[in-house]
Amino acid sequence: MICALGSAVCYGTASVLQAVAARAAEPGTGSGVDPALLLRALRQWRYVAGLALDGLGFVLQIVALRAVPIYAVGAALAASLAVTAVVAARLLRVRLSAREWSAVGVVCAGLALLALSSGAEGTEGGSTALRLAMLGVAVAVLLAGAVAGGLPDRPSALVLGFGAGTGFGVVEVSVRLIDGVTPGELVTNPAVYALLLGGGAAFLLLTSAFQRGSVTTATAGMVIGETIGPALVGVVWLGDRTRAGLGWLTVVGFAVAVAGALALARFGEAGVEETEGS
Repeated sequence: MICALGSAVCYGTASVLQAVAARAAEPGTGSGVDPALLLRALRQWRYVAGLALDGLGFVLQIVALRAVPIYAVGAALAASLAVTAVVAARLLRVRLSAREWSAVGVVCAGLALLALSSGAEGTEGGSTALRLAMLGVAVAVLLAGAVAGGLPDRPSALVLGFGAGTGFGVVEVSVRLIDGVTPGELVTNPAVYALLLGGGAAFLLLTSAFQRGSVTTATAGMVIGETIGPALVGVVWLGDRTRAGLGWLTVVGFAVAVAGALALARFGEAGVEETEGS
């Protein structure tokens, strides 16, 4: 859980840095899948710094996924939205209201409940059908991103964020579906390709989402995509369980953490434009 929370801090901080860089980059084609926009964003030092934090966060996430259930890691990563709000308040000069600070507290309370009730990760390896399904979802994320680019900015940011979250969710599940790391095992495992395609698609969509709408609108969609689906996969197909007699507390903790994160979707960021002009 410490690694999962550390990952959330890295991802939440990276989101703000990448959002500022994406806004400063020249407008792209308007498509939700725009590699050229990603390349232009990479010229910004903030985006590169955000990628470095993403890399560290991913390493911590893998360690966490190998030790605790997916639902616990997913809820912890939902806390990245709380981190995003707090960091944005500092870097983007945006004030958090009492309600938004309360939402940050709710997220922390939900994570505390999860820490108390989470059991060991499941021992089931997952079927070939599940591995292929993850690859199919990763492809669908790319297609959905292309379609979402034609929507108005605000709904586009939410849909692109959700698509990015789904891509990151594919990564979470795929990590659990990779058993061996020898070249032969990696080449023949569809989960490896799902991880690479899902992660790449997620970065493309999230960068577009940051340029099209607010940081927290995009991240709220991402939280939904990367928590609920992967948690269900972990419980239903990978054998994730809770501590004996504390299943209800896990459900409450998960719901509270995600609800608190989504409540922060109301957090505006009018200061982004001010920061860009300064």
